[in-house]
Amino acid sequence: MRKVTVTRVGRAAQAGREDVAAAEEPLDVRLQGQSFAIVMRTPGDDRALAAGFLFSERVIRTSDDIGAVEHCRHPDQAKAHHVVNVFLRGDAAAAALKHLEQRRRVVANSSCGVCGRASIDELRSDIPPLTASSRVHAAVISALPGMLRQRQVTFDETGGLHAAGLFDLSGTLVASAEDVGRHNAVDKVVGAMLLEDRLPLPHAILMVSGRVSFEIVQKAWLAGVPVLAAVSAPTSLAIDLAREAGITLIGFVRDGGFNIYAHEVRIIGG
Repeated sequence: MRKVTVTRVGRAAQAGREDVAAAEEPLDVRLQGQSFAIVMRTPGDDRALAAGFLFSERVIRTSDDIGAVEHCRHPDQAKAHHVVNVFLRGDAAAAALKHLEQRRRVVANSSCGVCGRASIDELRSDIPPLTASSRVHAAVISALPGMLRQRQVTFDETGGLHAAGLFDLSGTLVASAEDVGRHNAVDKVVGAMLLEDRLPLPHAILMVSGRVSFEIVQKAWLAGVPVLAAVSAPTSLAIDLAREAGITLIGFVRDGGFNIYAHEVRIIGG
C-alpha cells in the first residue's frame, strides 16, 4: 500500500485528505535467468505468483520440474524485490529455451487474437475433463464469500484488490491471496499449492472475487479443482469451457443464493 493525497468531493468534502492506494508494481519473472514475462502485481507472495504463472503457461507441469524459485540476488534490494528467478530441472530445464523462444515470438506478434483459443485447444488435447466425484453442500458455497472477505485485509484499507481462496469441501480455508489482478490472485494460491507439492486438488473449491473469465476456468482445470465459485458472473466462454472441463461453475454467490452454470451434480441441497 502507498499513502496518497486526495480531494474528496460530495459529502464530507475535503481537500488534501490522506488515503491509501493498493500497490501495483512490476515483477520480472525469469526462467533459467532470462526474462520470461513482466507481471504487474501487488507485491507479496511473489514466489508463489511466479510458480503459479509459469504453471498456468504450461512451462511447469509438476512440482518435480522446479529446481528453485528465489528472489534475485542483487545488491540493490529494491531491484531484487521485483525479480524472481525460476530454475527448472530435468526435462523441464531442457525445454526452457524453447519456452523462452516461443514467448519472444508471441510478444513480437501484434496480431495475437487467437492466443486464447490456441491455449484452449492445447488443454483439450492434453488434459482430460475432471471426473472428481466431490460433493459440496449448498450452505458451504453460500458461506464462502464471507470467509474470503475476512481475509481481504488490504482490500479493507484500499478497496482496490481482488481475492482468491482455496477451500476444502467442508469450507475450511486452505490458502488465500489478494492482488490488483484476479488472475494473479489465482496464480498465487495455485502456485502456493504447487510449491508444497499439493497439486492436483480434486477435493477443493476455488472462490474468486469479481467475475469469471475463461482464463480463470483454465487455471482451475490445470490445477484439478472441480468446483469454481465467484461473487459475480461468468462469461459465456467461461461457461462453455467449464462444461467441457467437467468443472462445477457457480456465479453470483451472494445473499444466501447462487447460480450453477455447469455440472450441478456436485452441489447437495439448495
